[in-house]
Amino acid sequence: MEVLVTGGGGFLGRYIVEACVRRGEQVRIYGRREYPFARELGVRCHVGDITDYDRLVEATRGVEVVYHAAAIAGIWGKWQTYYATNTIGAHRVVEACRTNHVPKLVFTSSPSVTFGGEPQAGVDETVPYPKRFLCPYPHTKALAESHVLQANDPGRLLTCALRPHLIWGPRDGHLIPRLIDRAESGQLRRVGDGQNLVDMVYVENAALAHLQAADALSAESPVAGSVYFISQGEPVNCWSWINEILNLAEIEPIRKSISFRAAWSIGAFLESIYKLSGKTDEPRMTRFLAAQLALPHYFSIERARRDFGYQPVVSKDEGMRRLADWLHQDGGGATS
Repeated sequence: MEVLVTGGGGFLGRYIVEACVRRGEQVRIYGRREYPFARELGVRCHVGDITDYDRLVEATRGVEVVYHAAAIAGIWGKWQTYYATNTIGAHRVVEACRTNHVPKLVFTSSPSVTFGGEPQAGVDETVPYPKRFLCPYPHTKALAESHVLQANDPGRLLTCALRPHLIWGPRDGHLIPRLIDRAESGQLRRVGDGQNLVDMVYVENAALAHLQAADALSAESPVAGSVYFISQGEPVNCWSWINEILNLAEIEPIRKSISFRAAWSIGAFLESIYKLSGKTDEPRMTRFLAAQLALPHYFSIERARRDFGYQPVVSKDEGMRRLADWLHQDGGGATS
């Protein structure tokens, strides 16, 4: 079977690529550049922008499954930047799949598409999109997710979407290095009372879920046209887990704190200042970040378990052991 992974050079995308290669599938990557690891795996790279329809048509020709993991993530930035890559890019991928009669499309979404700054405790996929979004990333991903799901059309293109939450593990070039950098520079503070539970997912489990969803995706399956939360299935205390990660990096635990109300107010103030001044770097605090750090946000994965047999194969403890090995061997460097 021949598959295409958009964003296959990214953190999650690379694990999806490797999982497909292990199954003996012929894999292609669509990304912004060539990747050395792809040559080692015998994977062909198609270089192009995710909004380039012609290049996407070329990359999807003869493909049976597309895993669309390419995106711009973040909590700050210009709307048009996020909209072009996340929303328009998803439209172009759908168009290319239809042009080449690709049977299946699995879209990597995010639980943040349902987050509007309110607590989320064990919610399932019936939770609606919020009436307001706190930053462009979740808004543009929600628009993309909605389009991909609406594109599901038995006999033409089968689609589904996965919402993995807080993906972590070796080769992470974003979440883990960001935590370590802020802690080392003394810029990390506990937000809220420190009791909030959050979901997260080890990266190999997130990749596995994509392959399982693709395998189950058929015209007769409930997977077609559906969306799924993906996690370890066991929420953790946000700040205890952060301190576990810092401990692996031999960094002192976070002891200083700030109330959620104060962090939210500071975030709102900084957002206003940055918008007025035209600054492009990320504020140290935003409303979205304050809410994510202080409020519970964990989800039911029963639908994924029921519809395509999802079950994490790497436990949190085993994942932390592997993360520790990577941190000690590579110093937490980003993937090549």
